[in-house]
Amino acid sequence: MKEITFIRSNIERWKETEKIVDEASRVSPDRLADAYTEVTSDLAFAQTHYPKSRITIYLNNLAFSLHHEIYRNKREKWSRIITFWTREVPRTMFDARKELFVSFLIFLSSIIIGAVSTYFDEEIPRLILGDGYVDMTLENIYNGEPMAVYNGGHELEMFLGITINNIMVSFMTFALGVLTSFGTGYMLFTNGIMVGAFQTFFYQHDLLMESVLAIWLHGTLEIWAIIVAGAAGLAIGNGWLFPGTYSRFESFRQGAKRGLKIIIGTVPIFILAGFIEGFITRHTELPDMLRLSIILLCLAFNIYYYIYLPFKLYKTNGNTNR
Repeated sequence: MKEITFIRSNIERWKETEKIVDEASRVSPDRLADAYTEVTSDLAFAQTHYPKSRITIYLNNLAFSLHHEIYRNKREKWSRIITFWTREVPRTMFDARKELFVSFLIFLSSIIIGAVSTYFDEEIPRLILGDGYVDMTLENIYNGEPMAVYNGGHELEMFLGITINNIMVSFMTFALGVLTSFGTGYMLFTNGIMVGAFQTFFYQHDLLMESVLAIWLHGTLEIWAIIVAGAAGLAIGNGWLFPGTYSRFESFRQGAKRGLKIIIGTVPIFILAGFIEGFITRHTELPDMLRLSIILLCLAFNIYYYIYLPFKLYKTNGNTNR
């Protein structure tokens, strides 16, 4: 059967199924089950004959929406706490792989802009980081303790303050996706500019390696989690901007659910990054190889959890995020 014939033969039924999803709370369980059976049958046919077609993606999303409505009130097992982070978040990251790539490009571009701007104009860090912070850092460098900013305050207080602040920044980055992705892009851009300017500032004072070993000790997790939060914001923003075959509201709702799952998944990452910054980063006397090993270990985790595992789960179980 040609794809256009398949679509024309079933489009009205699919529209009815969309209405069933929207009115699921008032629809009988039997009707929901029947609709789910029909859609999954159509999905199997589409995956066989039109695997790369947009109609296959549409049916996959419709089947997922029905599945969610059917099992919404199902009592969850304790194992859900584990499978949420080991399966659900990685599968959602596979669906959001394009948003993650765009978020990474925005952040990387802004780092380069911040670095180049600072390289040619040494006053840029004062504009971005503030005179007080720059003067304090210069004084620390003069005193032979360039990373003394991480020594201030009690470890536990610093850990809690940093963690709460980073989680708030990530949720703000996600929430600004409501402004059609531009708000999220702005948050990524400003944070990237700061990182680029900050890192170049230390390079200009011959402290590049020391700054890398200190800043990226916690920053490898922290910065990546912000990029992931950016992907969550872009997911909700793109759902609003590019509804595809769904209504704009339904597309926005699905983008918001996907983005919220991603952003919740970053919370443990921010907690771990805050712990490292509060308890470990301050110890600049630690061997360089130990600090570098922690950085590489964190980098390996990022690559495994957010890139390798999502693709592995997709190849093993397919793209239905259940």
